[in-house]
Amino acid sequence: MPHTPDRFLRRFPDRFPDRFPPTDRFAERFAPTDPAVPEEDPDRGDLLRYGWNEHVFDAFSPYAGQGLLPGRVVRVDRGGCRLITDRGAVRVEHADTPAGVIRDDDPTAPPCPGDWAVLAPLPDGRWRLHALLPRRTVLLRSGAGRRSGAQALAANVDRVVVAVPLHTEPVPGRTERLVSLAWAAGAQPVVVLTKADLAPDVGQAITDTTAVAPGAPVLAVRARTGEGLPALADLLAHVTSVVVGPSGAGKSTLVNALLGREEQRVSRIRESDGRGRHTTTSRDLLPLPGGGVLIDTPGIRGVGVWGAREGIRRTFADVEEHAGGCRFADCSHTAEPDCAVLAAVENGELPERRLAGYRKLLREEAREASRTDARLRADRPREFKRRHRVMEEHMNRKYGPGGRTDRR
Repeated sequence: MPHTPDRFLRRFPDRFPDRFPPTDRFAERFAPTDPAVPEEDPDRGDLLRYGWNEHVFDAFSPYAGQGLLPGRVVRVDRGGCRLITDRGAVRVEHADTPAGVIRDDDPTAPPCPGDWAVLAPLPDGRWRLHALLPRRTVLLRSGAGRRSGAQALAANVDRVVVAVPLHTEPVPGRTERLVSLAWAAGAQPVVVLTKADLAPDVGQAITDTTAVAPGAPVLAVRARTGEGLPALADLLAHVTSVVVGPSGAGKSTLVNALLGREEQRVSRIRESDGRGRHTTTSRDLLPLPGGGVLIDTPGIRGVGVWGAREGIRRTFADVEEHAGGCRFADCSHTAEPDCAVLAAVENGELPERRLAGYRKLLREEAREASRTDARLRADRPREFKRRHRVMEEHMNRKYGPGGRTDRR
C-alpha cells in the first residue's frame, strides 16, 4: 500500500476501491509513530500543500505496496536533501543512495527542488533515496565555470517568475536569456518588474519588457505596499513556480510578500553601484497560502543557456517570423544574400539589438551543446568554412573580386 495523503484518497473514494482501504483505516494504519518525525510537525500528512496530484499519484503507482514512501524535495545541500512526506519532513543523505539511482555521468540527475522521489526505509529508522519519479519539466542552465553539461535548477515547474528590478536600468539581454530558459523548460515565463516604486516611468518599462518577452505576462509589483501582488498570486495559485533573477532584484522581498510572512532574509543593495548581495544562498520550495508552491533561488550572476534552442526561437518570435522569408533555410542572418531578417533591420521593422541578442544566444547554445557532443564539435569547423565561403561569394558579387579590401 502506498503512503498517500489521506485527503487525496477522500477526493477519489470510488476510483480505487480495491487498492486502498477506507480513509479512516488508512489514517489509523499510518498514524504518526515514527520517533524521528516530531508529532507537532506542521507538514505531516499534507503533501497536497506541496503539489501532490493525480499525475504524481499515477507516477508513484508502480512503487505501491512495497513499503516505499513518496516525498517532494524542498531543499538540497552538499550532503543530502530535505523532503516533505506524508509522515512529515525527512532528511536523506547522499551517502546512503545506492549506486545507479543517480548517474554520476549525468549532471542533471541529482535531486533538485521540485523533484518527486521514492524513499526506502533503512534499518536504523532513517530513509534513503530509492528512485526519482519522471520529471514533467526541468529548468536547466549550463554548468558553472569550466564544467560542461547542464545543471538542474528546479523540477516539475509550471511557472518561471523572472524578476527584473527597476531601481537600475533593465538589461534586456538578461530578460531574454531567462525567458528563453523558461520556455525551453516547458514552463510559462512570468516577468515581474520589482521595485516599481523606484522607476521613473513604470508604463514605459512594461512596454519595453513586453517587447523582449513575447507571450509572457509582464507585471509591475511593489512588494512593500502590495500593489500588483494579487494579480501575481492568481498566476501562481495551485501550480509550482520558481523565482529567478540577479542579486538585488528583490526576489526575497517578493517571496516574503507572497507568503505573507518573513520567510527569507533580505539585504540592502549597495548604494555605490546599486548591486545586491546574495541574501538567499539555497534553493527552497515553500507552500503558498493560496495554494501552490514557490521555489526561491539565489541571485544568478551568470546563467548559460543549455538545450534552449526552441526556447530562444520562441522568445525571438519576431526574428523567426522574418526568417521565414530568407532565401536559404539555414541562413545565419549575417551576410547571406536575400536575407529577410537583415532587410527588416535595415528598414526599421526589427531592432538591430534584437537580432544581435538572437544570434548571441544561438551561438552560445550551439557552443554549449558541442562541449558534450563530439559530432557537433567536428561539424563546427566545417560550418565555419561554409559560412565564410558564403560571405566571400556575397562580397565578390557586391564589390567585385578583391573589392572588399577597398571599402572604408
